Amino acid sequence: MDWLRQIPIGQYVDGSSSWLRRLDPRLKLAWVLLFLLTPVLAGPLWRLGLLGLLLLLTLFSGLPPRLWWRSLLLLSLLGVGVGLLAALLPTGDPAATLPLRSPQELPDLTIPPSGWELLRLGPLKLGPFTLGPFVVDRRSAELGLSSATLIVTVVHSVNLMLLTTPSEELVWALSWLMAPLAVLGLPVDRLSFQLLLALRFLPLVQEELQNLLRALASRAVNLKSLGFKASFGLVLAVAERLLANILLRAEQGADALLVRGGRWCPAAAFRPAAAVAWRDHLRNGAGVGLLLLLLGLRGKYGAL
Repeated sequence: MDWLRQIPIGQYVDGSSSWLRRLDPRLKLAWVLLFLLTPVLAGPLWRLGLLGLLLLLTLFSGLPPRLWWRSLLLLSLLGVGVGLLAALLPTGDPAATLPLRSPQELPDLTIPPSGWELLRLGPLKLGPFTLGPFVVDRRSAELGLSSATLIVTVVHSVNLMLLTTPSEELVWALSWLMAPLAVLGLPVDRLSFQLLLALRFLPLVQEELQNLLRALASRAVNLKSLGFKASFGLVLAVAERLLANILLRAEQGADALLVRGGRWCPAAAFRPAAAVAWRDHLRNGAGVGLLLLLLGLRGKYGAL
């Protein structure tokens, strides 16, 4: 029942075996924004290329595989499942329109082909196909591909950053990026400290969920024998208890912080130590250069 502890999602794991830990937190945050924002309105080739780049960064990051292979496997299965559903389910009814004039009356009219080509290698051509009542056309295939790659890219990139970046450094990087908003009266330091507290509560959420699952397992609850209505009610009851336990933990943490005379700290207090080794400067410079290169490629080839 300790499987949640073996899948560190959203938790920082200390160590010194990865070059990702030595990168500037502002640079890592900028890379995560690249993985989050550039897939929007992008073509399938760009999404696949971005996913491949993320997998290469994970493989050659120097992190122990036990930290990321389980979460990546579960995330890949989730992405494939969502992608298959998006590809197989109908994307909409075709427009019921009738031509007003015959195509023979318009000699200069170019009629697009009825089929589409996803892959052509010599005589081999992959076009629309059917699976029983399901029809996979170009629109549904692109929707399934976009859904699957977006889920894996967004979640795994954030998880990779949280694995290699302490919460304090991440809060400082975010406050550094939001520093211009302080001129407009936005409480940047307070927002950063609230983010730090939220990141600290992630392990507590996982612990509460694991305790509830352990309680259900110890009572030998069989959802199949309960039926759909009773099973759905049980799931809602467990979700309600999970929310109540999380709020109770948050209240207890706030009371403990006030009793001990706690106070919020400015984000500048969490600033990491400056890099002194030439290798750190070289990694940061290479990261910035590759980031700018990818932004340029996104503007030129992102629609592919």
